[in-house]
Amino acid sequence: MSDIDKATAINEQEVADFIETARRIEEEISRVVVGQQQVVRDTIIALLSGGHVLLEGVPGLGKTLLVRTLGEALSLNFSRIQFTPDLMPADIVGTNVVIEDEQGRRSLRFQQGPVFANLVLADEINRATPKTQSALLEAMQERTVSVGDATRPLPLPFFVLATQNPLEMEGTYPLPEAQLDRFFFKIMVPFPDRENLGMILRRTISYEPDHAHTVADGPALEKMIRLAREVPVASHVHDYAVSLILATHPEREDAPPPVKKYVRYGASPRGLQTLVIAGQVRALLEGRYNLSADDLQTVMYPALRHRLILNFEAQAEEVTADKIIGHVLEAVEPIKT
Repeated sequence: MSDIDKATAINEQEVADFIETARRIEEEISRVVVGQQQVVRDTIIALLSGGHVLLEGVPGLGKTLLVRTLGEALSLNFSRIQFTPDLMPADIVGTNVVIEDEQGRRSLRFQQGPVFANLVLADEINRATPKTQSALLEAMQERTVSVGDATRPLPLPFFVLATQNPLEMEGTYPLPEAQLDRFFFKIMVPFPDRENLGMILRRTISYEPDHAHTVADGPALEKMIRLAREVPVASHVHDYAVSLILATHPEREDAPPPVKKYVRYGASPRGLQTLVIAGQVRALLEGRYNLSADDLQTVMYPALRHRLILNFEAQAEEVTADKIIGHVLEAVEPIKT
């Protein structure tokens, strides 16, 4: 067997292992979280892309349960931060505390905050003030924490899964645009239908709720993330992704009319990176080792809905970012080879 044949065999086996592990993770979560198949799939795509997730929905839809179950299935060090109006940045990242030894000598020692975990649940993040929300910025982007004159690395892998209630609800603070852009995906959690509501009731009134079985650990997850980045991206698919992002910018002459009318600022370069990386993971989950235009179209909604800044006219006419994304997908056709 030649070196090329060996590499191909290894790749095929690695891809098969990726697909098998990812599907087992999805099955374990779906066994505990009723319905919400698309929410579970999008969360797994973001996680296997190495990105952070913002889950939005009204209270009681199982957002916290989803994150906790994910931690069980992946055997990750898990911590939960309940965001409240009186939460301070030090409550998240930690602080230096004064300690006294047996001889009465005092010194400073760093006391880690709950952000020092593999999987951090930032529950109801938009109930805290913007100053406290911003404490997550460095951790999410750089995976480090700076306190005083020291910068400390966070454990790897590191994921933030934040939940928030709709912004129109009382007692919430809109997330700053800079922080929104740090989230890989924004996933909308819909209200369940009648069948799933009945199933939720039957499961939750039990004294012994279901728990997920462990499928993978941190090192296995890191390996899967690296493999996903190796999925080939053909030049025409690459150009199609660039065209989709450019079409969200209203100042461009070829932007669709709804974009020019309702969008204030288009998606950032980070949005382009998200689109392609998420598409690579989605391709693997579909059993393919190549990125297609269909992958980009599928992940475009969670990848860009929080990266489009709409103007006042859009708010007045109740035009959502998802509607704008739909217009962009209709206007920009895939590039044919």
